[in-house]
Parts: sequence; C-alpha cells; structure tokens
Amino acid sequence: MTERDGVDEIREQWAVQRPDLDTEAMAVFGRIYRAARLAGDTQERCYARFGITRADFDVLATLRRAAGPEGLSPGRLTAALMLSTGGTTSRLDRLERAGHLVRVPDPADRRALLVRLTDSGRALIDEAVTAGLAEQQRLLGDLSAARLRRVDDDLRDLLASVERHATGSREG
Repeated sequence: MTERDGVDEIREQWAVQRPDLDTEAMAVFGRIYRAARLAGDTQERCYARFGITRADFDVLATLRRAAGPEGLSPGRLTAALMLSTGGTTSRLDRLERAGHLVRVPDPADRRALLVRLTDSGRALIDEAVTAGLAEQQRLLGDLSAARLRRVDDDLRDLLASVERHATGSREG
C-alpha cells in the first residue's frame, strides 16, 4: 500500500466541497510540482557548496555536455538553455568573471564569438555534476531499479502528452 500524502488530503477536501470534480490530473501535477520543488531545493544547496547556482550549473553543464573544445555560440547556448538573450548574457558575464568560461572569437566568423569552459570551469562542473547526481540518487533511494525504470517510462509518456497538448489554449 502506498503511503498517503498531502495531495491526498487536498483531493479529499475538494471531494467534500466539489464532489463533481475529477481531481486526478490535479493530483498528478501536484505531486510532480512538489517533487520538483523539493529536488530543486536540494540541488540548489548541493551546487552552493561549489559556489554556483542552479542557473550557473545549467550553463556550465550545457557547455560540458554539448560543446566540443571549440565551444558554443552564445545563440546556440541560449537556445539550449531556453532563455532570453539577456538572461544568458548575465549568466555568462558572472561565470566569466569567476573564471569558469571564456568568450573567444569564432575562427569561422570573425564577427562572432564562441563560449568555452576554462580548465577550472571544466573541473568545477565535473565535480558539481557528480555531486548533483549523487543527491538525485539519494532522493530516489527508496525506489528499486525496476520501479525507477517504470517511473521514468511513465514520466516520458506524461511529458509527451503534455507537450502535445500544451501548444495552445482550449479557450477560444
């Protein structure tokens, strides 16, 4: 039997006040939101030990996993991070001042720049990603490997459904 949680209590309250409502979707998204918030707060504390924020981690991790030694253009980095240009620029400025990345001329286009990790930035992100993954694994420690695979598969299906249906509003 699965343990009851705060979302169950919320659903019960709605059932009393509005028994006509189907609150299954509310329960799914409520649990996703709560799990994401708790995991995010845990990740933030983990990365703080390295002197970076989750936002900084995202930039450094994107450069580490998606850029070769030549780096990424600021535009490609912005697209990968799903940020505004201004949001990316402020993060890059902060990380460059800290010595974790550099902006260098693009040899293929002298008008353009590439963003690269420095040696210290690469070492930092390698440590931070290892620590962050350990925290995530710790948070999921009560679930068996088989259960984690099922949860992952179910969340993949859920995300695909949400992405298909979230492209437009049903309101007219």
